[in-house]
Amino acid sequence: MNENYSDIRASVRSLSAGFPPEYWRELDDARAYPTEFVKSMTDAGFLGALIPEEYGGSGLGIAAAAAILEEVHSSGGNAAACHAQMYIMGTVLRHGSDQQKQKYLPEIAAGTMRLQAFGVTEPSSGTDTASLTTAAKLDGAHYVVNGQKVWTSRAEHSDLMLLLARTTPRDQVERRHDGLSVFLVDMKESLGQGLTVRPIKTMINHATTEVFFDNLKVPAENLIGEEGAGFKYILDGMNAERILISAECIGDARWFIEKATDYANTRNVFGRPIGQNQGIQFPIARAYAETEAAALMSGKAAQMFDAGASCGAEANMAKHLAAEASWEAANMCIQTFGGYGFAQEYDVERKFRETRLYQIAPVSTNLILAYIAEHVLGLPRSF
Repeated sequence: MNENYSDIRASVRSLSAGFPPEYWRELDDARAYPTEFVKSMTDAGFLGALIPEEYGGSGLGIAAAAAILEEVHSSGGNAAACHAQMYIMGTVLRHGSDQQKQKYLPEIAAGTMRLQAFGVTEPSSGTDTASLTTAAKLDGAHYVVNGQKVWTSRAEHSDLMLLLARTTPRDQVERRHDGLSVFLVDMKESLGQGLTVRPIKTMINHATTEVFFDNLKVPAENLIGEEGAGFKYILDGMNAERILISAECIGDARWFIEKATDYANTRNVFGRPIGQNQGIQFPIARAYAETEAAALMSGKAAQMFDAGASCGAEANMAKHLAAEASWEAANMCIQTFGGYGFAQEYDVERKFRETRLYQIAPVSTNLILAYIAEHVLGLPRSF
């Protein structure tokens, strides 16, 4: 039987109660970073959940981390400002050197250093990771990095970036994903020294950026694992990312369902609560059923990840089903509220915009379906 982490969930709900809807509404208006919320999450030890106890963390697994993020979202918040620290952690924990772990993990666990930026996507390659062109060339004791990343969220609020760059030209490798390497980049030290960060304005308050590298020097000791093996290293992070995002989507969906149910029970039109009408009941009930089904797949994927089992299919299906459930719940909720769903004071429109992101990020619905078709069903590769 899967553990429910009821104590952790209760603690997260208690913390989240200190950040009411007005807090998130004001941040959304100002497009501001939730500094106080992130600090509280860090101080409570939630962002160090996956870091082993020997480095000052809690030594928990992905299932516990998923419970943390789900509760943030079901409480009406948005963990996107800090969730990357959890899924990036897998690459460092599983493939980083002892020296790198001893140098960085205690500070990350203590909150004196933030690992929030994940530099993978590029303007020309998108989700075709093998086609990225940002290059890192070894020159003595440093790698010299040149290129550009886009949709690098939280770069302005992170001390470290996990960077994927090509160390061997694509035409010189046997397999398309060979020749990619992973680095830890000290962002504070690099700004103005070959690193430029530019914010991108979006329809949600997401603190995302584009990042430019112009002869940036990265110490060779910041290479994670073996040169050229970086793609398989970040796969651990990508599966964790999909599982954790699925938990956030489940939290969103449950928030929408609770809001819609409460409103349908109290909103009276034509002398009766609108929730008495099957036209209102059925969409809420359907959203609930789809959310609970997605939660089961999310839990299975987390359990497999923590057991060290191959879980690419399950992680992708969890993300897909949960994102679909949250989006359908969002549509249902705004339809239930009618015109009031568009009013900021009810927070439905904010959460509606936020959960829409997960139809395309961190991986689009179509790419997940292509993955399942090829790797699970054995259909021919479509791209």
